[in-house]
Amino acid sequence: MTHAIHATLTGHPDNPQGLNQRIGVTLLLKPDGSLTLAYSIHGPVGLLRIPGPDRPAPPDALWQTTCCELFVGTGHDRYREFNFSPSGQWAVYDFSAYRKPVEIPLPCPAPTLRSGDETDRLRLAAALPAAALPAGEILTCALAAVVEAHDGSRGYWALAHPPGKPDFHHPGGFTLCLDKTGMRA
Repeated sequence: MTHAIHATLTGHPDNPQGLNQRIGVTLLLKPDGSLTLAYSIHGPVGLLRIPGPDRPAPPDALWQTTCCELFVGTGHDRYREFNFSPSGQWAVYDFSAYRKPVEIPLPCPAPTLRSGDETDRLRLAAALPAAALPAGEILTCALAAVVEAHDGSRGYWALAHPPGKPDFHHPGGFTLCLDKTGMRA
């Protein structure tokens, strides 16, 4: 059985006025432990800076322009961050605690990415093999997106925004739990 969850991201209160996209994410947790995320950014796509395959961003700077993100842990301090770009690039970072990168990152198999845009929607899907996710029965997740306009202004969307400036790493943002125990065949 495949388990689907639909989530809506909310814009940060300090987002620029012109960036008023609606962002939804569908997560599919499969019996083999793999996870597929389908991000859908609704709004006038022509106003956005969308990195294409012909002008990709450096992997360590994907979050500085339009990209979709997943933060996933097991309810403890350790967590993993994924950045998915419409360019097809991706990056992964491992943390031992809040914003504390591990010295030696764990190996991570590559996700499969697909993206496409229409007049009023940008779609990005990322399929993560089970080995890319932390081991554990319960995964705690934070979903997020950065949207950049052609003028360089950026907006930040997440399931939850703790007080203050946008901070996708904040433990208060990990509000979605995925239970892998019901996914066994």
